[in-house]
Amino acid sequence: MTDAQETAADTSLRTTGGAPPDDVAPAPIPLLEPREGIPPVVASDDALAQVVAAFAAGTGPVAVDAERASGYRYGQRAYLVQLRRDGAGSALIDPVGCPDLTSLGEALRGSEWILHAATQDLPCLREIGMTPTELFDTELAGRLAGFPRVGLGAMVENVLGYALEKGHSAVDWSTRPLPDPWLRYAALDVELLIDLRNALEEELERQGKLEWAQEEFDAIASAPPAPPRKDPWRRTSGMHKVRRRRQMAVVRELWNARDQVAQRRDISPGKVLGDGAIIEAALSLPPNTQALTTLPGFGHRMGRRQLEQWQAAIDRAKALPEAELPQPGQPLLGPPPPRSWADKDPAAAARLSAARACHEARRGLQAVVERHG
Repeated sequence: MTDAQETAADTSLRTTGGAPPDDVAPAPIPLLEPREGIPPVVASDDALAQVVAAFAAGTGPVAVDAERASGYRYGQRAYLVQLRRDGAGSALIDPVGCPDLTSLGEALRGSEWILHAATQDLPCLREIGMTPTELFDTELAGRLAGFPRVGLGAMVENVLGYALEKGHSAVDWSTRPLPDPWLRYAALDVELLIDLRNALEEELERQGKLEWAQEEFDAIASAPPAPPRKDPWRRTSGMHKVRRRRQMAVVRELWNARDQVAQRRDISPGKVLGDGAIIEAALSLPPNTQALTTLPGFGHRMGRRQLEQWQAAIDRAKALPEAELPQPGQPLLGPPPPRSWADKDPAAAARLSAARACHEARRGLQAVVERHG
């Protein structure tokens, strides 16, 4: 019996009110509790050794997930790692208490890892010693299979008929101790990943896309870490409003100053100074702190020392010689976004439109064939 079938057999996890009428699609069954309860949080070397042994002795693929503190802490480090495997059950590991999970990564070497949106979690897993040699990405599988919504909750509901509670997805996972409702949510995120993987494999096989999907999974698993982003300050939200090179220099100086503060305090850069405030300062070029305080994002709640820090960054940009000012843009390393093809490359836009029309026609024909046998 699979995880999903065992969960379905537990009537305590079903909605109340009885079965729906025959002509109404059954409501998804909410998952309220992990089958074996909330696993204890592993935060010591001895407890980690037990988990390593259990998962090494388990069988089949391994469901893996990680929780970060995006929007709260600097960087994208993992603050909780969740795993599930047949024969081992589920585990919740605290990377703060166990910062090196190399032993676990080695124990799982050669096993298939199941992740949802693997490219989001792999960097933070790699930092703590966990790198898969083989993986199955359920989000990418859903995209390749043509599902319109590929978030984990939507996929579990549409494919398996269960509803995951997603209320804690954006909480501060650096909080210690982690509340039980958060841990329950985290454990449920890997509860049905193995079942979801198996169902999607069958669907990809039916569509003749399984080999293609596996090539994509292999490419993700073997890809080297992404190089540091060049000129990350150019991604400041609202950058499209900044036209002049002197203004761009202000954005760069403020972005770098903010990043240093955020890294030192281990806090999200947006909590130090918002992107909107950086853009306002670049457009206004305030001559002093008094003028700076009138701009959105630099109000009366900001201390004088902070204001002087930001004004100093602005003054540095204003004092730069012309030769040291940033250039208006940077060459794209890949094709432009499809929405701009009509302006930048009309021939390519026409080919894309024709390909899309052909794809939609083929999907329509396939649907007709399936309906009529």
